Amino acid sequence: MPTITLPDGAVRTYDAPLTGAELAGDISKSLAKKALAVKVNGTVVDLWDPIKSDAAVEIVTRDSEEGLDLIRHDAAHLLAQAVQALFPDTQVTIGPVIEDGFFYDFARKTPFSTEDFDAIERKMAALVDADLETRKEVVSREEAARLFEAQGEHYKAEIVRDLPTDEEVKIYHHGDWYDLCRGPHLPSTKHIGKAFKLLKLAGAYWRGDHRNEVLHRIYGTAWANEKALKAYLTRLEEAEKRDHRRLGKQMDLFHLQEEAHGSVFWHPKGYTMWLALEAYIRRRLDAAGYKEVKTPQLIDAKLWQSSGHWGKYSQNMFVVPDEVPDVEGEGPVIDPEAKLMAVKPMNCPAHVQIFRQGITSYRDLPIRMAEFGCCHRNEPHGALHGIMRVRQFTQDDAHIFCTEEQIVEETIRFCELASSVYRDLGFEDVRVAMATRPEQRIGTDEFWDKMESALEEALIAAGLEFEVLPGEGAFYAPKLEYHLRDAIGRSWQCGTLQLDALLPERLDAVYIDEDGAKKRPIMLHRAILGSMERFLGILIENHAGRMPLWLAPTQIVVATITTDVNAFAEEAADAFRAANLRVETDLRNEKINYKVREHSDGKVPIIAVIGAREAEERTLSVRRLGSKQSQTLSLDEAVAVFAAEALPPDLRDRADS
Repeated sequence: MPTITLPDGAVRTYDAPLTGAELAGDISKSLAKKALAVKVNGTVVDLWDPIKSDAAVEIVTRDSEEGLDLIRHDAAHLLAQAVQALFPDTQVTIGPVIEDGFFYDFARKTPFSTEDFDAIERKMAALVDADLETRKEVVSREEAARLFEAQGEHYKAEIVRDLPTDEEVKIYHHGDWYDLCRGPHLPSTKHIGKAFKLLKLAGAYWRGDHRNEVLHRIYGTAWANEKALKAYLTRLEEAEKRDHRRLGKQMDLFHLQEEAHGSVFWHPKGYTMWLALEAYIRRRLDAAGYKEVKTPQLIDAKLWQSSGHWGKYSQNMFVVPDEVPDVEGEGPVIDPEAKLMAVKPMNCPAHVQIFRQGITSYRDLPIRMAEFGCCHRNEPHGALHGIMRVRQFTQDDAHIFCTEEQIVEETIRFCELASSVYRDLGFEDVRVAMATRPEQRIGTDEFWDKMESALEEALIAAGLEFEVLPGEGAFYAPKLEYHLRDAIGRSWQCGTLQLDALLPERLDAVYIDEDGAKKRPIMLHRAILGSMERFLGILIENHAGRMPLWLAPTQIVVATITTDVNAFAEEAADAFRAANLRVETDLRNEKINYKVREHSDGKVPIIAVIGAREAEERTLSVRRLGSKQSQTLSLDEAVAVFAAEALPPDLRDRADS
């Protein structure tokens, strides 16, 4: 006699086990029509699974987050079913749900083309119309492996053989087609709907191993309705226009090339923007009591072994052995007895080394140590993405060494600083999350209770709303995450604060307490931007290249209509430079519309046009980027207005006060 507790608190008792479908029908006929699956004690299961014991139960519909995940999961199966119907020589491998959609990896001698998408989508739509019933079958590992091998599905058979021996093997049938899957799934193909779209192709190594064969990956998206799909495709179009790689080339900010895979060549304009952002952050850190340091790039492997990073990150580190030149001049040879050095992938162990120099008293704490540290990580080539994910990057990194009693106060200070920086940089929609203890962790429950309570207390004291991410903390301590939503609704995880009692212990960092005893400091790892490269990419895309005046590489272009006014144009440019504005002149013998269009394409915020009348009256015809209107200002007025407008946010606040 299961007792069912519904989301509104209502309780229903039944004489025998019942399925989610039966429960939905008992609640209402309309809910039965909408039901896609059922959530039992927080776990989503198939609608036809029996509920045998007392449980909290919720009917999953397509307008819920879980419902959307199911639609996308079934859409991945639908894609595979359609592909095999059209291209029978194809083997299926894996097809997971990802953010905003799904993908499926296929093994096939002939690569797919985007020209195949139309036929595949038509076949997918036909399978939806066919309303093929979904059926789950639980089989033994041996039976499942034989079944897939008999069908020539060698990849699926390999997956089956590698499953844990205690894991239940499920096969889901959609009509006559089937796939290995943990589930759950929709009752039939009609529930998927037709709000799906295939998006792009990519290559992918089988099981992510570069030593394995390359598979053909098809990406798609699926939504609960056509309106949501259309809105998403519009966002994709807008994201394409804002792509930092395209804008970086258009604005002459940077470039990437294979000879330095994963590293950025910053051009003068791009580096000007970098320096403006770095100077802003440096001023904010200085005002917040941070002391800036600089640590080595190459550090002996012994330190990384002591810190614990060698065992966890050595495969992602660039290791450098000592080398000696060949006596015959044929190049260097590696000394087999040489010690190993590693290019640092993070700054934290080096900061502990600075902390350990001399004797630190409790009176010295907290110590806030900052570094714009250049780091290197050996990211796979396929994971690299413009300047958003690179191998060489610079962090706005800092570590706070403090006592346990200072954790709350220092966390509050960090939260206030981070929130202020994000507002300055134009991000008003900021979500804060607290990631708590993972299943695999070090430390006692008492330690975790203390650290999590300290973070929660600090967030509440700082007046921040936050969500809890259970089990997503670091293995050594809980952490805070800042997620920024940009102009087109995308979320970017940037700032972070992590509590760490392990590294000070591993590297023997101590301070002398009030009673003369040696104690371990707590180390707070914190960043606001994350990496300079990635955050600049986010800013470029958020502003679609139309940077705020203080960040724009070229803030003003003085453009002439005729060569007769060149002298006044140079005078105007000099006046802007004297006010610390970044200005260029365009004195070319070209039509003014051509000049305006070219500099607008380069995202220059202000174009000051000078013709005969302007030169005579010592005025400027000012055109703002994105506006078709012009404004006439005297030279003195323009200098004053633009100089005030170009102040970075922190200096502007200081000037206003």
